[in-house]
Amino acid sequence: MEKDSEIVGFMGINGTKLEMLFIAPEQRGKGIGKTLLQHGIAELGVNSLTVNEQNPQAVGFYQHMGFQTVERHELDEQGNPYPILIMKK
Repeated sequence: MEKDSEIVGFMGINGTKLEMLFIAPEQRGKGIGKTLLQHGIAELGVNSLTVNEQNPQAVGFYQHMGFQTVERHELDEQGNPYPILIMKK
């Protein structure tokens, strides 16, 4: 997503899984993430994601967007000790 010809946010999707969603720190809280995720859900069928449990802001955002935790793992997808949550819509 661009604002004044500058990239302020982007997402990566694999099938129906949201792989990443990044918003520039100074642009957070302006609805950019919500707009991107709504597009992913409506147009691309996004219905699942993983999120670091230690990122409560992201977890809360995804819950607000209708995702629920269905699994929890002690290690991230690379085997590092960062607990992750599997969330589905």
